[in-house]
Amino acid sequence: MSPFALHGRVALITGGNGGIGLGMAHGLAAAGAAIAIAGRDEAKGERAAAELAKYGVATALVQVDVTDEASCRGMVDKTVAGLGRLDILVNNAGIGPLGSIEKTTLEEWRGVHAVNLDGVFLGCKHGIPHLRAAGGGSIVNMSSVAGLIGHPALAAYCASKGGVRLLTKSVALHCARRGYNIRCNSVHPSFADTPMLDSMLARTDDPAKMRSAWSAAAPIGRLAQPAEVARTILFLASDDSAFTTGAELVIDGGMTAA
Repeated sequence: MSPFALHGRVALITGGNGGIGLGMAHGLAAAGAAIAIAGRDEAKGERAAAELAKYGVATALVQVDVTDEASCRGMVDKTVAGLGRLDILVNNAGIGPLGSIEKTTLEEWRGVHAVNLDGVFLGCKHGIPHLRAAGGGSIVNMSSVAGLIGHPALAAYCASKGGVRLLTKSVALHCARRGYNIRCNSVHPSFADTPMLDSMLARTDDPAKMRSAWSAAAPIGRLAQPAEVARTILFLASDDSAFTTGAELVIDGGMTAA
């Protein structure tokens, strides 16, 4: 049983059909929230929804291209139409291609920012009116430890996640000063054991060696697990974090402590 009560709440998770996003969906559903899973891959979404059936909560599948404004607007509209309201928005969809400043093309740079930063901007922009209509709520934006410290082979990724960090603070201040009762916080995990990490590793010369190196980068000595990140999102989604907004919660096994 989850220590955080979310019964009667509705959560929308972009990229919720796999990896950290699916871990979040499990955590929020276990706490009693109805779940809208937004993503591009309909088959993956259906598998994710089948996994969530054991919690006995309502679920909805919404196809979305987070780089497209009309698609993002439709995503939140369809969530509210299907599940009745919106209380929790998790902007989680992201990509993480490797590339130094010299090797990254302008097209790759723009592609990373379109998903990782524009997608968060559009989610917040079009989610806020529905959160206000529900009386307030919580926005959680997925950044990264790479939004706090640099990495030589992640030029575009670091820049996009750093942008998410400060966009989050701007949204938090905007909502707080207008009395919307909407909190907005960012989460900063280090390397997590997910399909996206596997994809990144596959593009290296020695994936096994690189996995070992990235595991050792955290003083704890291993990769983060999706469920560990999900538990932080649970806290931020719940009333237990009612006085937390504009914050950056770091889940990095001690990486940024050195």
